Formats: sequence, C-alpha cells, structure tokens
Amino acid sequence: MSAAEATRLDHGDDAGGLETLKQGLRVSPELGRGWGITGLLALTMTAGRIVVPIAVQQTIDKGLSGPGGPDMWFVAWMCLLCVGAVLITGVASYLTTVRLAKNSERGLATMRIKAFRHVHDLPVLTQSTERRGALVSRVTSDVDTVSQFLQFGGFIFLVSIGQMLLATVVMFFYSWQLALVVLICFLPLFASLKYLQRKMSAAYGVVRAKVGEMLSAIAEPVVGAQVVRAYAIEQRTQARIDASIEDYRRTATRAQAITGITFSIGGLAAGLANAGVLTAGVLLGVDGKATLGEILAFMFLVALFSDPVQIATQVLTDAQSAFAGWRRVLGVIATPADVVDPGEDGVTQARGPVTVEFADVNFAYPDGDLVLRDVDVRLEPHRRVAVVGETGSGKTTFAKLLTRLMDPTSGAVLLDGVNAREISFSSLRERVVMVPQDGYLFDSSLAENVRFGRPEVTDAQLLDAFADLGLTDWLESLPDGLESPVGQRGESLSAGERQLVALVRANIADPDLLVLDEATSAVDPGTEVRVNAALERLMAGRTSVTIAHRLSTAEAADEVLVFDDGRIIERGPHADLVQAGGVYTRLHASWIAQRSAV
Repeated sequence: MSAAEATRLDHGDDAGGLETLKQGLRVSPELGRGWGITGLLALTMTAGRIVVPIAVQQTIDKGLSGPGGPDMWFVAWMCLLCVGAVLITGVASYLTTVRLAKNSERGLATMRIKAFRHVHDLPVLTQSTERRGALVSRVTSDVDTVSQFLQFGGFIFLVSIGQMLLATVVMFFYSWQLALVVLICFLPLFASLKYLQRKMSAAYGVVRAKVGEMLSAIAEPVVGAQVVRAYAIEQRTQARIDASIEDYRRTATRAQAITGITFSIGGLAAGLANAGVLTAGVLLGVDGKATLGEILAFMFLVALFSDPVQIATQVLTDAQSAFAGWRRVLGVIATPADVVDPGEDGVTQARGPVTVEFADVNFAYPDGDLVLRDVDVRLEPHRRVAVVGETGSGKTTFAKLLTRLMDPTSGAVLLDGVNAREISFSSLRERVVMVPQDGYLFDSSLAENVRFGRPEVTDAQLLDAFADLGLTDWLESLPDGLESPVGQRGESLSAGERQLVALVRANIADPDLLVLDEATSAVDPGTEVRVNAALERLMAGRTSVTIAHRLSTAEAADEVLVFDDGRIIERGPHADLVQAGGVYTRLHASWIAQRSAV
C-alpha cells in the first residue's frame, strides 16, 4: 500500500465504510470467519420474534373470533408457540453474541499485534514527529472502539437487518396497502441516510483524531511531572490540557448533533408510520379488507420494522466512530517502513571482529537538504573510533546509519563487505548494539532490565556480567541486588546508575560493534570514574564508535573522525589532529579553555 493510501486511510476523508471493511478483513482475516453460521443464528433469532405477531393474529381471528366460537385449545397452542419462539430467540441470541465476541476479539488481537509491531518499523522521523499519545491511542482506544462496535453494534446490525427484512415480507403478506404506507413514511430517512452517513464519517474521523491529541496532552505532563513542578508551570500545563479537552468536547458535540438529526428523522418516521397504519387499517377494516387480528399484528410488525430503524441510527453513530478509529489503525499499519527487515531472505553473518565501511553515503530527511554528504570511510576491526563535531554536523545521523535505525538516501553501509540492508535484523542486532546517552529503563527489576535483550540469561550470568565490568561492589550496594526495582523510566536510580545498567545490558548482548553516545556526558564526576572503568572493559576486544561530546573520549581513541556540515573533513589519531591546525585543533582548544574556566 502506498504512502498516499495510508494518508487517505488515516484521515478517513475518502475511504468509505465498505473500503475500510475490506482493508480490515485483509489485515485481520479472523473477522470474516464463521459469518455464515452467525448470520443463520441471527436469522433464527429474528424469525422467533416474527412468530409472536403472527401468533397474535391467529389467536384473535381463529382462536377467539372463529366461526365456531372461542377455541381455547388453539389459543393454548398459540401461547406454547410463542413460548417456544421466545426460548429459541434467547438461545440464538446468546450463541450469536458469543460467536461475534470470539471472532472480533481474535481479529482485533491480530490487528493490535500488527499495529504495535509496525510502530517500531515506522520511519524514525515519523516516530519523532508523531506524538506518542496519538500513536498509543491508535493501538488502544481506537481498537477498543472497533471492538465495542463489532461485538455490540455488529450484533444489533445483524438482528436489525434480519428483523426489518422479515417484518417487511410479512407486512406485504398481510396487506400490501399498509406495507406501502410504512415504507412511504420512512422514505425521507432512507433518502437522507447516505448524505448523513458521509457527514458523520467526516465528523467522527475528527473526533478520533482529537482523542489521540487529548491523550497526548494529558500523558506528557504526567511523564514530565517533575519538570512541570520544577518550573512552576502547572497552570500553563493545565491550560493546555483544558484546551485539548475542550477541543475534543466541541468536535464530539458537533458529531452528536448530526446523530441527533438522524435519530429525530427516524423517530418522526416511526410516529407517522404508526398513525398511518392505524388510520389506514381502520378504513380497510370498515371495508372488510382487514380483520382485527391482522390490524393488531400489523401494529406489532410496524414496531418490529421501526425499532431497528431507530436503533440503527445509534448503530450508525457507533459505526462512524468505529470506522474512523479503524482507519487510523489501518493507517499506522499501511505506513511504509523506511527500514525493512529482509527476514528469512536476509544474510546471517558469523560472529567475530567486524569491519565497517561507508561507501559514498548521502542522507537527507524527507523534503530536506542533505545532512550527510559524500561519507566514504572504512573502520577496521578492534579499533576505537571517536566521532566529533559541532552540533548539527551529522554525528548522530552517522550513528543511526551505522546501527541501521535509518538507511542512506544513496550509497551503502557495509558490515564485513555486506550491505546492511541485506542483513537480517536478528543477525544485525546480535552484532551491532547502541548504548544511548540516557539508556531507557523499564518499570521492572534491575535483572529484568539488564536481560531485556536476552531473557534466557540466568542470574549467575548476570552476576558475571557485572563482575566483568567491575560493578559487583555497586550491585551489592543496592538494597535488593538484582531484584532492586528501578521505577518508571529508571527514576529510582541516578543518571549515572542508569548508564551503568545500560552498559551491563550491552555487555550481556556481547556485540561485535559497540556504538556509544558519550556515556559519561550526563553523570557526576564520582560516577564518571566508575563508568569510564566499565567502558574500558566493555570496549576491550571490540570495534567501538563513540559520539564524543567531551574530547577526553577522543584523546583515548585510536582514531578520530571530525564532522563538519555533514562531511568528514579530518580523520586520524588525536595527537596528529591537534597539531594539524584544522577544525579539530580549534575544537580541542575551545574544550581546554572551558575546562580551565571551570
């Protein structure tokens, strides 16, 4: 599916309900299974309801007003028939509901899984620009809206359609004149339904989008509560939340107003149908063209016809909200991934010393200028490489291409001579690991966070990993050792301690190529000594690339790459570059001056 189609589905402007249903069934084929049996059960349940007005007509015209006087046996049989019909209706209703629930939950579970997995395959730029709450709402609340509709709205829809069709057939059987009266009364509703459906579809598409925006507005200050308090911006934050909630309220109210119009037209049509049938029925009765039982049965049938029409207006409302949410979820799944896993067709590389090569690499963000230009460099195995440069020079982009978080616009990144695009993710992630500046920790124990990438690792192996990096004494200083809780986002630990956990996590992964985003740039001096010692042990025997914010890191490197305006303008050992009198000489002098000032 193209990006244009994905955008169309996301906004829900052009994709109709039928098209959305087709897309949804392709993504979740479980939703389409067993509908024959489910439809038959719904028809059985509906037929049970139609039996009652027929039994009423027969009871009045033959059981109570027959030519031979009242026939109580016939009346009793009609009562038993009604009881049987009610029981059959109840059983069929239960089975229909259960089948709808099972099928919808299976299908929506598949959709949730596919959507959640695809979120991680989305372009890095999309992940950076899309508000996290909006993405989460698509996998959670939008899917929940679809689930509620399929289980309850879908059930009512099946029953309503069957009930309307059977009621229409029986009405024409009793009196085609009265049946025409009913249909004429509902004609304005049927004529305006398509127009109102389009209006509701657009309105509820906006509502679902506003739900995502509201969740983002609420979630962000909850996660950043400390910053909100530290800068005393509670009132401003609350004002943003209030504005988002008010924006959602206005859009939801507008959507409900359209629903109200539909519901009002349906109620008016039902009232007119009842009045018309009663009037026309009396006239037909006077002329001897209709019996009392037939007129009373017809009144029941009008209710069986009009009630589903009115209920359908609410179902239609739920459907528009559900289909709007469905389109948003499908929009996520349909968004093309810029970094694709070749999977089973990909190359699986042997573990060992790794050689990295950037061959004529250029990179630009969509609709932007090049941020990396003509990068052509080879990194030999077991070398420690530092990447330096001013902000915006291309250092971080270089690291993202190296770890294949993004792919080059042109050129290739090669690992041991193989294009990274051709290497399976499972093999690539075994060989290449990135330790970010602030390693993200999950709300779990220390052990679970360290073994996150390798859940099969035992506690004994975890202890060895801490010992390998000289961190046993730090681990023993924690109150619960490996079972110490780290809190949400690791907030129970200091920034330096979170970095230590990230380093042990990388040690457990045992990569051939280690990419570091200056692990000591955000830690206190005391912890920096411990982190540096752990880094020395972690980088030993591996190829490593470090984005260096402090030039002390570059001093210890075997080779330094100097970036400026997206190009590598200098490379070589620290000592040689300091003496060269170029950009690195200036950066180093500035760094020395800053240290002296401190």
